[in-house]
Amino acid sequence: MSSEQQHALKIAYSPCPNDTFVFDALAHGRVPGAPALDVTFADIDITNGMAERGEFDVLKVSYAVLPYVLDEYALLPCGGALGRGCGPLVLTREPGAGGTSHAFGSGGLAGRTVAVPSEKSTAYLLFRLWAADTLSDGGVGEIVVMPFHEIMPAVRDGKVDAGLVIHEARFTYQNYGLHKLADMGEHWEHTTGLPIPLGAIIAKRSLGAPALTGLADAVRASVRAAWDEPEVSRPYVMAHAQEMDPAVADQHIGLYVNEFTADLGEDGYAAIRGLLTRAAAEGLVPPLGRDALVFP
Repeated sequence: MSSEQQHALKIAYSPCPNDTFVFDALAHGRVPGAPALDVTFADIDITNGMAERGEFDVLKVSYAVLPYVLDEYALLPCGGALGRGCGPLVLTREPGAGGTSHAFGSGGLAGRTVAVPSEKSTAYLLFRLWAADTLSDGGVGEIVVMPFHEIMPAVRDGKVDAGLVIHEARFTYQNYGLHKLADMGEHWEHTTGLPIPLGAIIAKRSLGAPALTGLADAVRASVRAAWDEPEVSRPYVMAHAQEMDPAVADQHIGLYVNEFTADLGEDGYAAIRGLLTRAAAEGLVPPLGRDALVFP
């Protein structure tokens, strides 16, 4: 890996607590022998676009974008976000809409506007698979893309009929007077028994197999360092947490940083393949190549 250590790897990940927690030790040079990082913060819809354009050496992206980028990038077997009980939610303003997947009647969301954070997000794939399974004729009206932090205010203010939310919105949506129509993660887990694949870490294949393996080892070491001494990462986490309450930041980390962050393992890879295979069958993404997920 020595040839790659001559320059810092350009990496982009979100300012969300799970990413800053995972990368704190690595970003601050506390992983012995690891490459230096040149960090850019960007929301995941931005990093998805970066990946499609081949920008940056290492990126945090949605699993949904993998079919478009795996020719140039390799999926790292660690550092990302999968889990249970942590899926995106569909929210509405009306109290009567909450509670079941079959709310809004047999027409589902037909004729209604739904705000989503990106059409190339894992949340969107999970939403479309949920709609195909539970709503009449897929039941989705107009899709409106907006930054995720604008979605709950838009639903509250009646600018859209429903919103697909991610991240800490799971813990804060009631503050906006909103109600849960359905939990995409619950549906995914109930129908597959697998964890929910959300965000992936990818790195350019052109770095070479030794560098990619070394990077994966460094990411794992950074995760373990954060687990061993979580208080060390707190200043970095809170500096970028966008005025988030520290208790909410801790909940966020607890949900999204888990055994799959240290290593995808069999269940992690099965979840990724399952999501992208089902999404391809619905025409939502191109099919994956047979060896597309092989690392390095």
